[in-house]
Amino acid sequence: YLSVGAPVYFVVKDGQNYTDAAGANQICGGMGCNNNSLIEQIARMSKMPNYSHIAYPASSWLDDYFDWLKPQSSCCRHDNTGEEDVFCNATVVSTSCIACRSAQESANQSRPTPDEFMKFLPWFLNDNPETKCAKGGHAAYGTSVKVIDEGKKSRVGATSFMAYHTLTKTSKDFIGCLRSANEIAEQISQNTTVEVFPYSVFYVFYEQYLTIVHDTIFNLGVSLAAIFVVVFFLLGFDLLSAVIVVVTILLILLDMFGAMYLWNIPLNAVSLVNLVMAVGISVEFCAHITRAFALSQRITRVARAEEALAEIGSSVSVLSGITLTKFVGIVILAFSKSQIFKVFYFRMYLCVVVLGAGHGLVFLPVLLSYI
Repeated sequence: YLSVGAPVYFVVKDGQNYTDAAGANQICGGMGCNNNSLIEQIARMSKMPNYSHIAYPASSWLDDYFDWLKPQSSCCRHDNTGEEDVFCNATVVSTSCIACRSAQESANQSRPTPDEFMKFLPWFLNDNPETKCAKGGHAAYGTSVKVIDEGKKSRVGATSFMAYHTLTKTSKDFIGCLRSANEIAEQISQNTTVEVFPYSVFYVFYEQYLTIVHDTIFNLGVSLAAIFVVVFFLLGFDLLSAVIVVVTILLILLDMFGAMYLWNIPLNAVSLVNLVMAVGISVEFCAHITRAFALSQRITRVARAEEALAEIGSSVSVLSGITLTKFVGIVILAFSKSQIFKVFYFRMYLCVVVLGAGHGLVFLPVLLSYI
């Protein structure tokens, strides 16, 4: 009834020794396992779903495997009368099928030896659950355990333990689930031999939001710095002109963020690429007029700004060559049937052209007339 969200897998990387008691105790959740084991920590987090975003404890193939091996369960049986040891599932009725581990072995050592662990594990992973044996691991754990064959011996590679997130409806919920799962996995990794990381089907779409603010500041900062250096050199080492161009572009970006907020355009990887591109396009609206102002032979600042606006602003450089041509090309995007083209391309590109032209043809000449 959709009372839970997407499944989340806590993946234990290759290198964890499950055949050793210490290594297994770091993962399992039964008797003798560590209080801070993977299963125990996820179980505690599931009792605080509003905080952890974990709805149910994780299912453990390791604990079910230990239960499956117990002779009382009649799950693990084999026929060793022939040349090869043959597995007998719970439905096989034969006097030659005996328990994989005797009651005496289970009493002396509750867990299997390393050889027994690796010998019976493939049988467990291929055993279908039956009425007489519900612990068969084929259905639940068939793809959760990677068994690596190394010639005469085999070992357990990467494994996963599945839990469920709480119900997620909004982007905030999805981001909260991802952030919480990363924190839980980091805590678990402190008590396991190898690293543990979370995975869910929606993580690939929301991973960007964990670092999007930092990425935005970094990318836009690097873009503005690069423009400052290039403009400084190409305008004849004119420091003030380079500063004015960068300040104008910075104000265009500020207005872009305001337009994104008013037009419900979220900040994500696509809009960040458009913002970086907007920085580059904005140079065209500012650099030509600034250069014309710097090279003008008029006496007063107002006269120089007027000449720069009259000769460069209305010519092929800004108004006709940049603003109108880009505007015509962008209008076509408004008729697209795709939402991503309408929201992230038409709206943002339109804002770039309108705000760039406004700052280049209105704001910049006024600013130059005062400086």
